[in-house]
Amino acid sequence: MLVLKSLDIDLTQSEKRTLFSFLSLYLFFTIIILFFISFLYFTFQKDLMLQNKRITMQEYSNNLIFRLKDLHINFDKYKYYPRDEKFNSAIYDSGKKLIFSTLKSKKVNLGEVTYTSDSMIHFIEEPESYYLGAKYVVLEIKDNLIWYEKLKIEIFIFVIIAFFFMTLLGYFLLKIFLKPMKDALHLLDRFIKDTTHELNTPISAIISNVEMIDVSDLDEKMAKKIKRIDIGAKTISNIYEDLTFLTLDNKIISQNEYLDLTRIVFQRVEYFRTLAEVKKIDFVLNIKKDISIFCDVKKMSKLIDNLLSNAIKYNKIKGQIFITLDKSYFCVEDNGKGMNQDQIEQLFQRYTRFDKSVGGFGIGLNIVSMIAKEYNFKIKVSSEIKFGTKMEVKWQD
Repeated sequence: MLVLKSLDIDLTQSEKRTLFSFLSLYLFFTIIILFFISFLYFTFQKDLMLQNKRITMQEYSNNLIFRLKDLHINFDKYKYYPRDEKFNSAIYDSGKKLIFSTLKSKKVNLGEVTYTSDSMIHFIEEPESYYLGAKYVVLEIKDNLIWYEKLKIEIFIFVIIAFFFMTLLGYFLLKIFLKPMKDALHLLDRFIKDTTHELNTPISAIISNVEMIDVSDLDEKMAKKIKRIDIGAKTISNIYEDLTFLTLDNKIISQNEYLDLTRIVFQRVEYFRTLAEVKKIDFVLNIKKDISIFCDVKKMSKLIDNLLSNAIKYNKIKGQIFITLDKSYFCVEDNGKGMNQDQIEQLFQRYTRFDKSVGGFGIGLNIVSMIAKEYNFKIKVSSEIKFGTKMEVKWQD
């Protein structure tokens, strides 16, 4: 989130998820690479340490083998296993069975030459002759782990510096990755602003002239034409208002007041009745009287408009729209196409459209979400494919 803010770009939820996926994948592989490099460096340093210890332990081994040879020849004279304070030792026969041992470690890997185990370093050598029946001579010295502690600090410093560098590199890569998207979004916003500016005058002229026509004085054929013009004008007007709200969102200062919500809902239903009649959709109203709310009239009207517009767009022919208004509850329910759960999760994302045949820019419900967030309204969506969609808006009394 901090990275995206620092890039100064406004993104939809789907775009943010894409970028977070990219960042997560990038950081994951960065960690894997750093772990792999650290492991290789650790292995190399450990092998180097064992190689140095091997030279010393080879000298100890030569000394022990010489003493074993002497004991083998003069067994009747000495009769005791040679010991040394510098190292512990053991001898094994050709069947890898223990002959004698002063080792602290209980298990020995005779397949190795030099290895570490239980804070001890082991060295295995096979003498040319089986003195005292010994095919394997094992030496053991204590590992003080100084090399290990030093190596841990080196690797830790390396990982921190490398991770910081890789993160910085990822940041610049992300900026390069985002630039085309950022340019496209700015271009789209500029297009929307220019479009809304150009639409203002003709839309106002069309709506004003249609409202002045007395349909009752016209013949049926002409009345239908005027009705189609009215429907088209209202559709364009609704899109225009959405685009205007979207482009001026950060500049609009809410003029909150107590509104007669009952009256506003009735007004908006009547406004959309002409559009609903095209698909022969009936409004079923359950609107309580004298419901008021403290809100901006334009934003509340826009919220209602977009819920009604969507219910009409995605409804079936001869469908119904159930509108309910209570003290702290507004609901628009249709019996149209419905949605699946994945579509519901993306429903309020800007420019999201599930059916391109119904038109629009996919911004209506994004505006509903913006208004709901401003006033702390709770929106609940429930839907079922082929059975319809229910949009509920709740607020505090």
